[in-house]
Amino acid sequence: MTVSAEPTEQLLRRIRAGEADAKQSLYARCLPLLQRWAHARLPHHSRDVADTDDLVQVALLRALNHLHEFEANGSGSFLAYLRQILLNEVRAELRKRQVRGDKIDIDTVPLADESESVVEQLVGHERLRSFERALAQLEREDQSLIVMRLELGMSYAEIGLDVGMEPNSVRMRITRAFKKIADRIAAE
Repeated sequence: MTVSAEPTEQLLRRIRAGEADAKQSLYARCLPLLQRWAHARLPHHSRDVADTDDLVQVALLRALNHLHEFEANGSGSFLAYLRQILLNEVRAELRKRQVRGDKIDIDTVPLADESESVVEQLVGHERLRSFERALAQLEREDQSLIVMRLELGMSYAEIGLDVGMEPNSVRMRITRAFKKIADRIAAE
């Protein structure tokens, strides 16, 4: 299936209008992003709990079937919504394993929102706090672009599809946002 060149917000409007092909296009766009994120972030010792791809597909289908509960509030918000559903699916799978007698402490399993991110590994905890403070001072759209690039590992073309911008414009905007972050960190 070919990935649609429409921004995610436009695909969401089409889905809500009942267009099945828009739902398939959004699924095709988001599936590889979530798979990449899940494979990179789930702890190695919990990957055997269930096939990661199955969890990703369940999360994505759950999100698409409950779009009436989702309210878009800017670029990247749908991907953040998907990420949270995926985290919930992983936690539910871990709980099922506990019930079956497998010894897994859900609270100690470092899921994506609790484990060290790529940024944290690169710059360390202290520098990460500085980065987060500087990121929080950016415009909301710039924050979303940086999160899509760093956290979700999206290419400039993938981000452009999501937000309705040309890849080169996305790259320039992210570069400028990183410059602002660097300046703010240096000023601390």
